[in-house]
Amino acid sequence: MASTNGDDPAPRSGRPLPLLSLDTEFFWTSGADGRLRIQECRACSALIHPPQPICRYCRGRELAPRVVSGVAILASFTVNHRFAVPGLPPPYVVATVALEDDPRVRLTTNIVECDPGELHLGMRLEVVFQQDDDVWLPLFRPTGQPPEPAPLPVDEIAPAEFGQRATPMLRRDKFEDSVVLTGIGMSDIGRRLMRPPLELTVDACERAVADAGLTLDDIDGLSSYPGGGNLGGFGEGGVTALESALGIRPTWHNGGIETFGPGGSVIAAMLAVHAGLATHVLCYRTVWEATFNELMKRGTIPVSGGGRTSSWMHPFGSTSAAHTLAQKAQRHFHDYGTTRETLGWVALNQRANAALNPSAVYRDPMTMDDYLGARPITTPFGLYDCDVPCDGAVAVIVSARDAAADLPVPGIEVEAVGTQIIERIEWDQSTLTHEPQVLGPAAHLWTRTDLRPDDVDVAELYDGFTINCVSWIEALGFCKIGEAKDFLDGGTNIARDGILPLNTHGGQLSHGRTHGMGLLHEAIVQLRGAAGQRQVRDARVAVVSSGGLTPGGAMLLRSPS
Repeated sequence: MASTNGDDPAPRSGRPLPLLSLDTEFFWTSGADGRLRIQECRACSALIHPPQPICRYCRGRELAPRVVSGVAILASFTVNHRFAVPGLPPPYVVATVALEDDPRVRLTTNIVECDPGELHLGMRLEVVFQQDDDVWLPLFRPTGQPPEPAPLPVDEIAPAEFGQRATPMLRRDKFEDSVVLTGIGMSDIGRRLMRPPLELTVDACERAVADAGLTLDDIDGLSSYPGGGNLGGFGEGGVTALESALGIRPTWHNGGIETFGPGGSVIAAMLAVHAGLATHVLCYRTVWEATFNELMKRGTIPVSGGGRTSSWMHPFGSTSAAHTLAQKAQRHFHDYGTTRETLGWVALNQRANAALNPSAVYRDPMTMDDYLGARPITTPFGLYDCDVPCDGAVAVIVSARDAAADLPVPGIEVEAVGTQIIERIEWDQSTLTHEPQVLGPAAHLWTRTDLRPDDVDVAELYDGFTINCVSWIEALGFCKIGEAKDFLDGGTNIARDGILPLNTHGGQLSHGRTHGMGLLHEAIVQLRGAAGQRQVRDARVAVVSSGGLTPGGAMLLRSPS
């Protein structure tokens, strides 16, 4: 691909361009002389990407850019059809490549100068730079040699080995034993409700407080995910906004995004209650993505973006979690023989369950032909592999076990949580075959309980995309790593009367994208035996997961003893 050399900036394509910071400028400008540079640890010769002030392998502090060969192996890819990026119209290929110099280093990039239909995993590639304004974007094209695939890069920790890396309990007394979940509430859920997000939050919170048999004056803790900040349609303003609206004076509060997925607000609340910092903590999650996007279309809210980005992925049009997870699915297909039909059974199951849930956004019947024939989003994902952007809020109350004894509804008990980070957090440097940040928390969960996967009666597993569910099913041990194809075949195992009733309210794929808290709400409904037509018989133990990509978390819950 042609590039412009010299000191003068090239014309801007319009695509998102990287921010040139003190530690990244060398990477984004190294193509000026046609050579790719990656940070190297001078002590152990490891290549480090993204750049760091210290080597993650030997903890050495002498690091500097090194010229590398520019040859890489295609680790995974997706052909984007849905998402449009200025200067990069679809379809285009987003790929993860592993450098031949050190396959632990992976770059998100675009594959150019080839037919996407001729791409195959293991293909050898070479860097080619495209100057865009004052940066040189490292793109890759096939070398043409050798014709046979090279060995594929593998994870630093094999997926089957995560259980061996989980840290066992440090103490026998568990904080989980001192708390119960006492109240749940949900606002209206729907597409483009055109209501202020804080109004939805208040609805869910008031309903949770009433459900627990409490008053707002009893609430002495607030915990929110993702907290305050400019988060577009993914928040109501955090603790500050709700405290201002309700006039609560909490003795403890918490809000933030770097936690154990959306359920991290609940786990944090458990720790606070166990420590005696609060007695009844109101945890909540609000999304208004559908309305937010509609208001952007109307021009009421300014369109996001336009400036430089610190992301290593956005300059290549990898702007959605779909691009990352589609590549994990692609690699799962390659390594384990998974198919689109495998993912389809997840989508069909969620739709069948949603048909029995009046609050679900999508309730119309769906067949495998419907699923397979849906418009492509980013291969191998079609429309029904992706969750439903919606508006809504969910609230859950964490209470001290002793304080909950006299409440009208017995509290749901918490058997164990799983939170451990074992793999790398960066999306393109982490697990190749599974949703990142799933395998670690799942393995950690089972170190904190004597219960085993066979004891679980109902599973409410994060399904932002169909591959998320597949990842959690394997990670939690309901089938072995790589055996989801057989486990899911026909959909009978995950049906409401199957061995693992899954996402019984319709999940995020059909009920709506409530970012994990809707899954926790449904688990509590099931363990109370209050799910009506969709109730799972004799549901006594439930597992709930939330998140992934960002650090994920899992909870094992029990009906009152």
